[in-house]
Amino acid sequence: MPDSIPAEADWERAPSLVDGAMTLELSPATCNLQYWLAAVPQGTLRGQILGHPQDARPLDAVRAPGPLNQALTQELAFRSIAEEKATRAIAHMVALAPDTDTLEFYSTQLLDEARHAMVFRSHLLQLGVKQGDLAEAVERLAGQDRDRVLVPLEDFGLHVLRDNHDFIGGVLVLTILVEGVLAPAAELSERKWRIFDPAAADIERGAGIDEIRHLSVGSSIVRSHLLAHPEDKPRALELIQQGYALWEKLPSTELVRRREDLFQQGIEEHGHLLGDYEAWPGRRLVDTTAEERVATGHAWAERMQRARLRYMGLEEAT
Repeated sequence: MPDSIPAEADWERAPSLVDGAMTLELSPATCNLQYWLAAVPQGTLRGQILGHPQDARPLDAVRAPGPLNQALTQELAFRSIAEEKATRAIAHMVALAPDTDTLEFYSTQLLDEARHAMVFRSHLLQLGVKQGDLAEAVERLAGQDRDRVLVPLEDFGLHVLRDNHDFIGGVLVLTILVEGVLAPAAELSERKWRIFDPAAADIERGAGIDEIRHLSVGSSIVRSHLLAHPEDKPRALELIQQGYALWEKLPSTELVRRREDLFQQGIEEHGHLLGDYEAWPGRRLVDTTAEERVATGHAWAERMQRARLRYMGLEEAT
């Protein structure tokens, strides 16, 4: 692997999503198009277009009809829709970017998000969905959750970006209210599917490495803007509070809990396959409960958001 690949984009050396998003400092200037061309296709992806080695396959327990298959197919369908909506929203950010480095960074993030949508959607084929039925399956598996959770978030973000042409506001919405909330769930997903479906876990790992960059650069953009324009801080805080108020109304916890209940049923049926594999240090996955996993994901999200908000100078929002 080329020595030019930075650690945060290297498959073996990159930190976990939560740790990386909390500690790394990256900027548009350091993550421009030249960075991406060297780091992502040759580093994170390593030439693996679908985000995992060809020989990585879900276990039969996941491919067969049952709670594990239901949990993962619902998650992948939802994630594919979320990433597609993010791709479309980021097109507005590219158009509003104030300088070349920022334009290049958000152009690469647009491609990252489009790739995530593609690999999440494509993995449904390994889980028994037929190619010709893929669009219908995504709608059946996640259409209702899209309408209840993703559409209100999309409307909120598009009002900021498309209607108000507010670039910094768009960065805040994406970094804090969308990716900042959803990313820790992706971290948990990578860990819990590692044994049952190594391909799905690798897909999550690759997407997580990308999200470290997205969250870190987004935070850097907001921090630099507020240092130069402290008069915009009240507006930024107000926007975050509006976003948090929206989140409180959305059934996102209900959505996650439904999947975790299915996963728990899968553990009860196939937990012997997990052995002593640990979901996190000192805690075997087979011993975890749905409530515990949901609470852990929330704790990771809160810890990461507090660290990012402090970095941006918006700690009052917590």
